[in-house]
Amino acid sequence: MRKLSVRSETWPLAKPFTISRGTKTEAQVVVVEIADGAHVGRGESVPYPRYGETVDDVLSEIRNQSTAIEDGLERDALWYVTVPGAARNAIDAALWDLQAKSEGVPVWQLAEVPEPQSVLTAQTLGIDTPDAMGAAAAELAAAPLLKVKLGADQVLERMRAVRRGAPDARLIADANEAWDIDLLKSAAPELAELGVEMIEQPLPADADGDLAGYDCPVLLCADESCHTSDDLSALQGLFGMVNIKLDKTGGLTEALNLARSAQAAGFKIMIGCMVGTSLAMAPAMMLASFAEFVDLDGPLILKDDREPGLVFDRGRVAPPVPALWG
Repeated sequence: MRKLSVRSETWPLAKPFTISRGTKTEAQVVVVEIADGAHVGRGESVPYPRYGETVDDVLSEIRNQSTAIEDGLERDALWYVTVPGAARNAIDAALWDLQAKSEGVPVWQLAEVPEPQSVLTAQTLGIDTPDAMGAAAAELAAAPLLKVKLGADQVLERMRAVRRGAPDARLIADANEAWDIDLLKSAAPELAELGVEMIEQPLPADADGDLAGYDCPVLLCADESCHTSDDLSALQGLFGMVNIKLDKTGGLTEALNLARSAQAAGFKIMIGCMVGTSLAMAPAMMLASFAEFVDLDGPLILKDDREPGLVFDRGRVAPPVPALWG
């Protein structure tokens, strides 16, 4: 019989991290372990207040499934007894890991995806003054791809400073729902001139309709507006890309479905993350072959990472070792 263990952990950040919704100084994560007597499968998720989640609620939701999990609940059945979100993600990841260890087969083979390779990952700059963001960009100037968090003020001033600091880096921007359509229309032309290749979720999710008929000069990516494959039809004609995060889909199982469905529907794909340890990033590496952009730098924002962790080197991240996950 299986044994379920679930706990919360707090991981301090290397420095305060600011996005349009506020500043955080630590990452609160939930870790699930499922043991079968011979092997232990692990998963990590990040409860996200934007989606009405708290650590306590996620812990309770997981514990509510303890009997079913210990009695042998499988990933496909998990879809029917939980909702998309952090609780399902942690369980799903642990079940994938447990299956891989029990069968001696890596997750990428079980998931029928290409073997993960080292891939380029974005490195994220939080919101600060233009001068501070320019200095931060200069420190990362050798990184091939920078993701720049933006709010509703000093949008162009901040992006100009980042471009000066990192003249050769590829740039993507993330407004985290902070803009309105007028700000997007006024800023997008110069952002395109600055070489910004993509803008992530410029408008609040409930204002996506304002994008109808607008031909943005920069590729637009849905993040908060896209959780599962059920959301894709509403995004047609508004966004050219979707950001797949395991804490939104409720794990790798639905993320694979979303990636395949999005690809079939003509969307480009980004693989993203919340701020967590390498254990949270590892399952998302299975999706890298689908992606135009990979943004799995969460562990780089932490003061310390889990050991063993993912290996980051010169803007690239290597796939997880079995001792971490999968």
